[in-house]
This record gives sequence, C-alpha cells and structure tokens, in this order.
Amino acid sequence: MLRIDQVRLSCEPERENAEEELRRRLIRKAARILKISPGAINALRICRHAIDARRKPELADVYTVEVKTDAATEKRILAAPPAHVTEAPVRMPYVLSECGGEAMEHRPVVAGTGPAGLFCALTLARASYRPLVLERGDDPDERDARIAAFRDGGVLDPESNVQFGAGGAGTYSDGKLTTGVRDPAGLGQEILQTFVRMGAPEDILTEAMPHIGTDVLGRVVRGILDEIRSLGGEIRFRTRLEGIRTGADGALCGIGTSDGDIAARVLVAALGHSARDTLQSLQRSGIAMEQKAFAVGYRVAHPQEMIDRAQYGRVSGGPLPAAAYKLTHMPEGGRGVYSFCMCPGGRIINASSEPGYLCVNGMSEHARDGAYANSAVVVTVTPADYASDGDPLAGVAFQRRLERAAYLAGDGRIPVACLGDLAARSGDDSFGKPGGPRPVRIEEAFFGDGFREADLTGILPAELRTPILSAMHVFGRRIRGFDAPETLFVGVESRTSSPVRLLRAENGTSLSCDGFYPCGEGAGYAGGIMSAAMDGIRTAEQIIRRYARP
Repeated sequence: MLRIDQVRLSCEPERENAEEELRRRLIRKAARILKISPGAINALRICRHAIDARRKPELADVYTVEVKTDAATEKRILAAPPAHVTEAPVRMPYVLSECGGEAMEHRPVVAGTGPAGLFCALTLARASYRPLVLERGDDPDERDARIAAFRDGGVLDPESNVQFGAGGAGTYSDGKLTTGVRDPAGLGQEILQTFVRMGAPEDILTEAMPHIGTDVLGRVVRGILDEIRSLGGEIRFRTRLEGIRTGADGALCGIGTSDGDIAARVLVAALGHSARDTLQSLQRSGIAMEQKAFAVGYRVAHPQEMIDRAQYGRVSGGPLPAAAYKLTHMPEGGRGVYSFCMCPGGRIINASSEPGYLCVNGMSEHARDGAYANSAVVVTVTPADYASDGDPLAGVAFQRRLERAAYLAGDGRIPVACLGDLAARSGDDSFGKPGGPRPVRIEEAFFGDGFREADLTGILPAELRTPILSAMHVFGRRIRGFDAPETLFVGVESRTSSPVRLLRAENGTSLSCDGFYPCGEGAGYAGGIMSAAMDGIRTAEQIIRRYARP
C-alpha cells in the first residue's frame, strides 16, 4: 500500500452521487501524482480530510489517502517516490493486555459514566471483569426529560442535569473528538471506531476536526451502556459515591454510596469536573490531592454567517461545514486569554448543577446548522489567584463564588450583556456603545433557557475581566466584527476543567490509597472527550495487568 499526503482537490458544490464522484476525482489525482493510469489503482482508502482556507474564498479539500496497486508498481514507485508519497504504515489493532495474577476479591467498581468512566468500564467488561458502574444521575432517557423540564422553567435537579447523568457533561456539548495527547498505542482510533459501531457517523474516522454533536452522543452512550451490560457489567443509576473505607493496611476495602455500602478492593473514580461534594468527601477520607490551574470567563455569540465569511470568505453550506475558529492571545507579562469549546451553529445553555449557582456551556447538534456560533473566551487562573490557605479545594470555592455572582446577577436566570455595555461598566470606552440591533437574538441563542439582561461586571474580578476585554480587540483584528459593541456576552463559563488533581502513582492508584484509581478530567488528567476516554482505557489496562479476573 502507498500513502499519499497533501492530495488537494478544489472545494466544489455538492453533487448527486457525491461519494462516487469524490472517489473518482481522488483516483484520478492519485494516479497523476504516482504517474500511473487510474486503472492501475486497485483500491483507495481515505485516511484524513481537512479544508485549506488560506487562499479564501478559493478553498481546497486536502486528503491523505492510501492506494493499492500491483506489487511491482508499488516497488518501482517506492524506489524513487514522488513528494508526499510513502509506504503506508502497518496498523496494529488494539489488543487488550494480559491479565495479572493478584487476586481481586470483588469485582471492580467504576464511579461515573462520562467518557473516562464509560471507556474504563467498557474495557474492563471486554476483558471479562464484569464491572459495577455507579452513576449519580439518571439513565439517558430520564436525564433528557429532566434537563428539558429545567429548560422549560422547572426546578434544577442537582443529581441529574447537564453535568451529571449517563454520558457525563460531554453529552451536552459540541462533542468534539480532537486531542493533543500523544497516542502511540492507537487508543484514539479504537475510541473513534467504538463510537462508529455505536451509531456515530463514519466521517469521524477521517475528518481532521471530527465531532459528533449532542443529538448523536445520546445514542452512542446508550450503545456503550448496552454493551457493558451484555458483557456482564452492572450499571446503577441514582447512586452517588459518598466516601471510601480503608483497611489496616491503608488499602481500599469498601465504598459508601447514596444507596448503601459496597465492598470493593478496586474503585475507579471517574467523577467529572463538577462532583464537588464527592471531592469534599474524598478529601475528608485522606485522598491526596492538589490545586491546579484552570480557566474562567464568558461565552460570546456571533452570527454563524459572520464566522463563515471570516474563515472561508463565503457562507458555508453543501459540503462546506459551519466554520469554526480558535483564538489565543498571550500578552507579554500578562494572562493568557483563549477561545474554548467553540460551537459552530450551536446554542448556549444553562449548565448549572447546584441550586443557587449558575454557569453556562455551549452545545451543537451534529448538523451544526444553527444561525449562531458561540465560544467561551476565558482567562487562565492559577492557584496564586485563589489559594490563600493551601486548601486543595480552594479552586472549587473560587468557582462557586463566580457562579453565585452569576446567579444573583441574573436573578436565577442566565445573565447577558452587550460587549460595549460590559466594557463601559468596566471603565473601558474603547469599544463604543451598541449602535444597532444586537446581532444575536437571545431568545434563539439560548434554546429556551431563561435569560436576563444584567450587569456582568460583578461576576469576574477586574484582574480577570480586563485581560478578556483587551483580548477582544486582538480577536477583532483576526475575525472582523468579533469585537463589535453589540456582541453578546454571557456569564459565567467556569467549568473549563477541574480545579483539583487527585494524585496518583505510576501504576494508576492514588498516592494515599492503594486500589483507588483517580481517572479522567475530574481527577485532573484529561481535558475533553478523547483524552478522558483514553485515560479511562489506560486506567482499565493498569487494573487488568495487575489483577486476575474476579
């Protein structure tokens, strides 16, 4: 097999039989690159696809493909390969580790069903360890119903909401599947292939910026839960981890839950970044943890058409997806500001998990066909900003102060303001006053959530608010209109990542409790769906290599 990188095709309007036409175009282009006839190509596989918009509005689709010819032709080409042509790498399928020999008195327990917990439990189940999975929230259907009721003006359920329930917080997000984590074992492809088997679109296997979308993620989560059960695992919803018990040797011997005590020698804590009450109980149990940096800020919203024109030079549609952006600003000697969890064609939602506190998040469906784009614009926060007494959970207390201020600013509803008004109230007149109609209609942008125009200055302290406002001018030079005074600002984005890390040894167990395995984003070892799922698999592998099947 031959691998060809940088196969460029002009980005054309969608046609009938688009897949067949694309394959013909790729075969013709690959044949020209290899200097052979199209008929000499016996098979072609698309490995990767991206859009090159550097010469907008002239766009190009850029592919990496693998092609098969006869052995003699392949050997001749590789003897003096054209540019971007190499021998295709041999891909080894993911294989479970061999089981260890240490006795496991009870089956392993996995607390949490976000990406880390799901893939940890799925890996253990595939290795015949029959895990017991605990989830404080509801199953997918009941969770959907409770979230819908809350959005329609109902009461927040602190156990089943956007943060808690089957699938975790990622289920109600954009469903991005990108990560910068090194992956020599090929876990990423195993995760993506699992998603596809559970109903995700196959293009996530080849797109440079793959995503699933909230509407598809629910189906994927149901499929993973069903497979865990079919392999002997058990899942208990509405069962919150409340503490652990240790024996005389300091190792785990049991756990406390909202549904009673459970004997356990192995517990994977894949809690997510919002299980604040559980973190407090683990701190009281002596689990080693430390403060870590995270980020906070606002969500901003713009018309998707504006983002399309800035990124593509034209409006998206047909084969051209809604445009995304990634913005960063690192002033010399100042705080870094960056966009986070950008949702093309998406919505802003109330992501609260505690009564009396309010935070927001962005979400998109798979089609990303909404009229508005939104993203968090956040500033880095370090322990120096909030850790006055060395308490490992000081970052949680800091988040709560911001979320309480947001709740009060909006009188329980989502507080919103125009950028120009926010800046003026902050003593910054450089944006000017909003001079026309707001470019985003808030009743559409918020997907039915309650909102209220409010003063956002009291949510973030000035030392965090000022860098964000300064960065908006920089971002406005990169995307025209991004810093318009009518731009909608929404508060508060406070759950970008966990503000605490549960310390673990090289074998994956807690430094303070053998058999307790901190895992995923909530434990401070991941930042997104893919990296959390990868950490879940790695944690399961550590358990498998150590213990015999129960």
